[in-house]
Amino acid sequence: MGSEDIGRLTYLVLLGAVIVFWFVVQNRQSMGKTLQQALVWGLLFLGVIAAFGLWSDIRQTVRPTQSVISADGRIELPRAADGHYYLTAEVNGAPIRFLVDTGATDIFLSRADAMAAGLDPANLPFIGSAMTANGPVRTAPVRLDSIRLGHHEDRGLRAFVNEGEMRESLLGMAYLQRFSSVEIRQGALILTR
Repeated sequence: MGSEDIGRLTYLVLLGAVIVFWFVVQNRQSMGKTLQQALVWGLLFLGVIAAFGLWSDIRQTVRPTQSVISADGRIELPRAADGHYYLTAEVNGAPIRFLVDTGATDIFLSRADAMAAGLDPANLPFIGSAMTANGPVRTAPVRLDSIRLGHHEDRGLRAFVNEGEMRESLLGMAYLQRFSSVEIRQGALILTR
């Protein structure tokens, strides 16, 4: 904390002390009721600060982003609050939430998502490796029966199950290259077949 910050803090503390002193002197006759009102105003103030600080989380809960799939084969994914694009596709009939990752070469499933899609990670040979931001991880090659996204269904796609920890499965370029156009426009990722 610099000297300028200490000066501001001192000023605010002194100002607050003067306001509290004036408030007590003015309302010394009915102090119980005054303290009650001060507590209510203080709680309202804290509520407003909390709502302001948590606004992005509240907005996501109240108005969650949803992908839009049109009849002409266009899929529009709004940018999430964290700046990424997500979509839910059916993998072998199971809904899997993917992080759309143009920096990933292939489709990578987390262990939990692989199990949901009917693949048992305990019986998979983790013979491959992939480089991640956290270093290399072992991977197991798999062949997916199907991936369905809206009206589009692709069969027999190669994917990998990640042996490490992953929050979301990754949908990489091996799948995205099936679209004729992948573009970002006005905060949305638009996939066109």
